[in-house]
Amino acid sequence: MPSVACRLAVFLFALLPGLANAQPANRPTPGYTRVAIDTSVGTIIVAVDQRRAPLTSANFLAYADDQRLDGTVFYRAARRKSDPKFGLIQGGIDTDLRRALPPVRHEPTSQTGIRHLDATLSMARPDRPNSASGNFFITVGPTPRMDAQGSSIGYAAFGHVVAGMDVVRRILAVPTCCGTGPMRGQMIVKPITIRHVRRLDGKARPTGKVKPWLIPRAKPRPKQ
Repeated sequence: MPSVACRLAVFLFALLPGLANAQPANRPTPGYTRVAIDTSVGTIIVAVDQRRAPLTSANFLAYADDQRLDGTVFYRAARRKSDPKFGLIQGGIDTDLRRALPPVRHEPTSQTGIRHLDATLSMARPDRPNSASGNFFITVGPTPRMDAQGSSIGYAAFGHVVAGMDVVRRILAVPTCCGTGPMRGQMIVKPITIRHVRRLDGKARPTGKVKPWLIPRAKPRPKQ
């Protein structure tokens, strides 16, 4: 009969895949930077993985430190037809190019090892590589189709939610309509405001780049 120590070793070995993907607790953790996304329906705290996805994490932190995501919205709630409790929510600058920074080089899941599990933070992008900028999504439930596989480069996962998944689920459940193509019927009827996005660990490092969305637009002159 196997000894207690042997049985314990087998048990821990079985847990290794889960331990490898274990999420750091909601406290400062080496290699991660926590960021608070304060919305009109509650706060979501994410931890970006600077060790495994340095480029994508740096891009997201630049948007946070520049306050480029302040006043934007969660505009998409994509629920699974088979089970609407699962899916993803998407937010960020949408098409407001005044807030955009240069696109970031793609870091596929096959390179980073960060899979699209439940509560994963990842970059949204157009249908081409190296094009992600200021839009991101959060998964509710595992979404392996977002991972790199075969000829598909997938999406760049770079962190996870450490607090506020109840807020994420609340956003996923709001009424949707409209949209085209893959987003058909997934646009949030009353988009959820992102009040501000701030890092909780370390010191903010603004890019110093111009913020054209803050420059008042000239009022049209009255006709003579």
